[in-house]
Amino acid sequence: MERLNAFDAGFLDAEDADQHISMAVGALAILAGPVPDHAELMETLGNRIRSMPRLRQVVRRHALDLMAPEWVEDPALDLAHHLRRAALPRPGDDAALFTFAAEAMEARLDRERPLWQCWVIEGLTDGRWALLMKVHHCIADGIATMEMLTGLCDDGDGQTYVDALRARRTVEDTASAGVLMTMNPLRWARTIWDTASAATGAATATIGGTIQIIDSLLRAGPPNTLNGPVTTMRRFSAVGVPLADVDAVCHSFGVTLNDVALSAVTDGFRAALKRRGEVPQPRSLRTLVPVSVRSDDRTDTAGNRVSVMLPYLPVDQSDPVQQLHTVHRRLKKAKSSGQRQAGSYAAAALSLVPFAITSRAIRVLTALPQRGVVTLATNVPGPRAHLHVLGREVVRMVPIPPVALRLRAAVAILSYGDELVFGIIGDFDSFPDVDDLAAGIARAVAHLAAAARKPHPGRPALVLVESTEATR
Repeated sequence: MERLNAFDAGFLDAEDADQHISMAVGALAILAGPVPDHAELMETLGNRIRSMPRLRQVVRRHALDLMAPEWVEDPALDLAHHLRRAALPRPGDDAALFTFAAEAMEARLDRERPLWQCWVIEGLTDGRWALLMKVHHCIADGIATMEMLTGLCDDGDGQTYVDALRARRTVEDTASAGVLMTMNPLRWARTIWDTASAATGAATATIGGTIQIIDSLLRAGPPNTLNGPVTTMRRFSAVGVPLADVDAVCHSFGVTLNDVALSAVTDGFRAALKRRGEVPQPRSLRTLVPVSVRSDDRTDTAGNRVSVMLPYLPVDQSDPVQQLHTVHRRLKKAKSSGQRQAGSYAAAALSLVPFAITSRAIRVLTALPQRGVVTLATNVPGPRAHLHVLGREVVRMVPIPPVALRLRAAVAILSYGDELVFGIIGDFDSFPDVDDLAAGIARAVAHLAAAARKPHPGRPALVLVESTEATR
């Protein structure tokens, strides 16, 4: 039996702690028409889904949670419970599609069955149709969910933007390589000394990062309406911007794709606060930024392999270019602060504690009314080339994050083909302006692109394609 680790199981416990949330993540693929024959489409999707082990398995919990839950093959797997069809009301525009996606993501997945659903959605404008893949977070993080969605496609083994990223070697890997590459005892001594120094530095950074994370969670920011209890209903919106514009900003200002994305999110939330009659302050937008710690050979593996950073996004600044530079500095500082390492070690340490204790602790902690973190922004690298399903082109992919931990709105960012897409989900009652937030993000990118075309002293781009959910 394969058991869930404490981190993956924590998403089930977090869901149990708040009856108003669903800890499912989603990915929406919009395809060119016509819709394939129903029988052929269901057979094709069914065969591809059966090839993914986690989508054939159910979670079995033990009495009193004395042991970690297990992944167990569903002996009566019936794809009719999971593969569903729907049609949008006319005119089948983006607003109707986004409303459907929000409603589909609201309901919790049935834990008596494998924890996923796949919707075939018809009736989009221009003869298009869509696939919505909904997967519980205990199965997959953003990268793994995208791998599952691309696995439904004809050419799902194509290159993704994550292929361009490289895992950061651990201290242990560096030490092993140094010892094995030489037979000189003097070099061994030097390697051991360098490794010990690096380990000491890493430990110091990790301790500092731990302190920062704890402080972020315990220290409340200025009161604002972006943080608080949520209902069971959701709103969803999305907007795409040309990657060519983002590329131009990266090269002109010497920043990363992730810097550009988060600065656009900053400007969007600044406008959201002002719409609510609130004054954006330096500590108004502490943001949970997931960071993938997947190695290159685990990109297609289910489960969650993420750590976190918790920077303040500079919503107090009015100029988007100034916001961009500030975001770049703060993310650079966060990366070197040890927060990522602290998050990774904390997740690993959970496995050393009896599961009954960690399960109850997670339920208690996630039920507490935290006010330190206000929103989530996660960036997932998607396929570089457009994919196809039964020969139909996937013209756009849209990510859908969950809402939890009193965060009333969350943003997921996905690179697909020549577009960067922002998917925004919000609580129905307390965040009715998700469309305005999406429009504000697009305007911010356009403003930065226009500024990038103006003559100014620039630096070479650091990294064109970087992601908060990409291997570091």
